[in-house]
Amino acid sequence: MARLTRELKAKGIDIIGLSLGEPDFDTPDFIKEAANQAIADNYSHYTPVNGLQSLREAISMKFKRDNHLDYTPDQIVVSTGAKQSIANVVLSLVNEGDEVLLPAPYWVSYSEIVKVAGGIPVIIETSIEDDFKITPALLEKHINERTTMMIYSSPCNPSGSVYTGEELAALSAVIEKHQQLYVISDEIYELINYQSEHASLAQNKAIYDRVITINGVSKGFAMTGWRLGYIGAPKWIADACNKIQGQFTSAPCAVAQKAAEAAILADPNEVRYMIDAFKKRRDFVLARLAAMPGVKINTPEGAFYAFPDIAELYGKSWSGGSINDSSDFAMYLLEEAHVAVVAGEAFGDPNGIRISYAASMEDLEKAMDRIENAIKALA
Repeated sequence: MARLTRELKAKGIDIIGLSLGEPDFDTPDFIKEAANQAIADNYSHYTPVNGLQSLREAISMKFKRDNHLDYTPDQIVVSTGAKQSIANVVLSLVNEGDEVLLPAPYWVSYSEIVKVAGGIPVIIETSIEDDFKITPALLEKHINERTTMMIYSSPCNPSGSVYTGEELAALSAVIEKHQQLYVISDEIYELINYQSEHASLAQNKAIYDRVITINGVSKGFAMTGWRLGYIGAPKWIADACNKIQGQFTSAPCAVAQKAAEAAILADPNEVRYMIDAFKKRRDFVLARLAAMPGVKINTPEGAFYAFPDIAELYGKSWSGGSINDSSDFAMYLLEEAHVAVVAGEAFGDPNGIRISYAASMEDLEKAMDRIENAIKALA
């Protein structure tokens, strides 16, 4: 959708892009200043594969400060974005034929990374009525002797759902019973949480040694282009990721590491203005979507996405064709309303679409008008 949006814009068509998972804010000045200082200090050489010692010490401190988790610097591996962090872990732990549980909707790359490792993605379906969260019973139902891993995110991309500490504790009780099961807890949207205190699955001590915590600076600090993610993991898993990364990319950019160090050492309230703006936009988008015929919504408590259920629109048509699935609807919005969203099929949920509200209020207002008019034009 991002590629199609660029192509249409290049033709002079006014496309409003709500497809990318990227803050529309610029990186805060204090982080850019740290990067400039790193250049002046000649951080232009290779660093250790798993990242600068000072950065890993900062991440260790952050885990204690924000998540009440004890990861020593040698349990941390810094990578070129959280995506590489996830890939490192999957390649370390998943063998040919292993099953990996993916609560849906899930981030699009989870399933593809699992396939690259020879694993088999197993989808756990959820519903908008349950805020797209799995229950302990649902998790138990999908575990068998071939199940090696589960990957989930909280706050979730694409649904915005946030698991509470109590919900994670209940899931932990199931995970504890299955000693072969490891869990990747993707917490890249940690700072974008509107209601509850962020909870990390690894806080449940009984399964601490089987949880790999993923985080980074892309979303919370508006640093997507800096490409900096990291893991906290049992040391043997961190060591394996270090080996794999050493053969693929080596360490991330040294300057980006120093910029990330400044971000991580800072008070999280330094970026509170972004979260406040996202919440205002969320409330606006949800109110508009709730008034549209055939659209079902819930209230996402984190990230910057809405994931409305649009299944009631299937079977409707317009002069150029019919809406049979979310891909049809997404293309209809792009071609007829000139609004770019992402089809739910990409996230393992065929009934939804992902709308990113990491855009200006002016663009969101125009986009909601266009979507509403497009829906009303369907017969």
